[in-house]
Amino acid sequence: MKLFTTWIAGLIFGLGLVLSGMSNPTKVLGFLDLAGAWDPSLALVMGGAIAVGSIGFALAVRRTRSWLGDPMQLPTASRIDRRLVLGSVAFGAGWGLAGFCPGPALVAAAQGYWQALLFVAAMLAGMKLFELLERRR
Repeated sequence: MKLFTTWIAGLIFGLGLVLSGMSNPTKVLGFLDLAGAWDPSLALVMGGAIAVGSIGFALAVRRTRSWLGDPMQLPTASRIDRRLVLGSVAFGAGWGLAGFCPGPALVAAAQGYWQALLFVAAMLAGMKLFELLERRR
């Protein structure tokens, strides 16, 4: 049941990205082009996601178990440190250069965009490099 629920949630997320156009890097880069032909539609999609997510988190903090019976594991970190800032800068730079962030990149890769496939390969390589560096730490 958990695997099926995970699959359904991913399907809904992916369909939302496709329907909103957010799996198209041109759309994302248009949002980031503040000095040119700025496209504010991504801000509307983000606003909708934040609204839905806020409701979900408001309900989740009141629970000790998820609807599927697992213990509720919400983030507890609240400190802004060097690693968070550097990671955010790296994420933003990658997003701005490629026009993809992880979720839309997976959707675009499934749609056959070779740029997304390249992005996902680089993302996985970066995740592996991070894991190796964390082990050394």
